[in-house]
Amino acid sequence: MNPDSESSSKPTCELRQALPSDAEAIHALMRPFVSQHLLLARTEAEIIELTRHGFVAMQGERCIGFAAVEIYSPKLAELQCLAVHPEAQRLGLGRQLVAQCIDRARSLGVMEVLAISSSEDFLRSCGFDFSLPDQKKALFYQIRERPFDERK
Repeated sequence: MNPDSESSSKPTCELRQALPSDAEAIHALMRPFVSQHLLLARTEAEIIELTRHGFVAMQGERCIGFAAVEIYSPKLAELQCLAVHPEAQRLGLGRQLVAQCIDRARSLGVMEVLAISSSEDFLRSCGFDFSLPDQKKALFYQIRERPFDERK
């Protein structure tokens, strides 16, 4: 197979550990998803903290994907901020980012990873389910409205 024909059909990208210096690019990627109320707004400091266990898909200097796993305890972690640029969706990047996050949690000895998302079908295809066998279900009580960042 000709490698040049392969690169012309799919954008090449590098999947790697996120760095604090990626925060601005991650923020730019997330902004449209936040405006559509698909992701929660995050401050730059929060994004920098998430890079500790986060992964980016980079196309040159442009961030086209991000996901992080926040470790709460040896029992529980949460998949957070999964975003893939619309032009790069359906190429498997989201699935790769989720796999990286799960692998990170596994390497740290975490027992379970939860995900709160409107992308139910996608997450189920990655192995997530509504509850674990013989486990309690999560219920939520909203104390205050979620902050949405309307900046463009």
